[in-house]
Amino acid sequence: MNSTWFRRYTPAVGNGPRLVCFPHAGGSATAYKPLAHALPADLDVVAVQYPGRQDRYDEAPFTAVGPLVEAVAGELARSLARDPGRPYALFGHSMGALVAFETARRLERAGLPAPQRLFLSGRGAPDSPSGERYRNYDDAAVLAEVRRLSGTDQALLDNPEVLEMVLPALRADYRAVATYTWDGGEPVPVPVTALIGDRDPVVTVGEARGWREHTRGGFALKVFPGGHFYLNDQVEQVASAVTEGLLARAAAS
Repeated sequence: MNSTWFRRYTPAVGNGPRLVCFPHAGGSATAYKPLAHALPADLDVVAVQYPGRQDRYDEAPFTAVGPLVEAVAGELARSLARDPGRPYALFGHSMGALVAFETARRLERAGLPAPQRLFLSGRGAPDSPSGERYRNYDDAAVLAEVRRLSGTDQALLDNPEVLEMVLPALRADYRAVATYTWDGGEPVPVPVTALIGDRDPVVTVGEARGWREHTRGGFALKVFPGGHFYLNDQVEQVASAVTEGLLARAAAS
């Protein structure tokens, strides 16, 4: 996947399904490095690098979900054309869950092969009011929310130079989530695994269960100990859930 959009953190490309991982608001592809190392070596794990962060810092970040999805789906479509027949799955956390879900819908509308499974973490279903709370957030409110959720090293947020670098992407991502609206549509023909921390202050287990209504495939709900960024402390358990979901799909087919 030779593209500015994707990063691979494993030393070799596995021959099994490809897992494409979508970061949270303000996050970068490196958020998935631990998961990539914890998953079986035969998987090909790649992470999406949104514009406006790390090595794409000089590019303007997207401020709406729709254009971001269109760009990512276009890159994935090109990769599917280069590697036809290779199964793939999508994993997204928080904002990334929304982007992954909408990317799957966009690929379906284009008549392209569907993913084996969607792994949607740390977010309620698209018709839940998850993003409305961010509509009136200014920079101070965004930073307060990031601190509360403990998804970013607090020492980095206290460094003015680092803060100046990360704030544009954070601001843009929160705006994208706040302005997203569910436009309706049929459930996707893709099995879904919803993942959630049992003490997530943003999303309830019930809201995560709402993803069941948006799939015509199988549905599984995985609840882990922890808050919104439970996966930072539950990497091995999350890797097991992903492996289980992909193997279940392979056994069914």
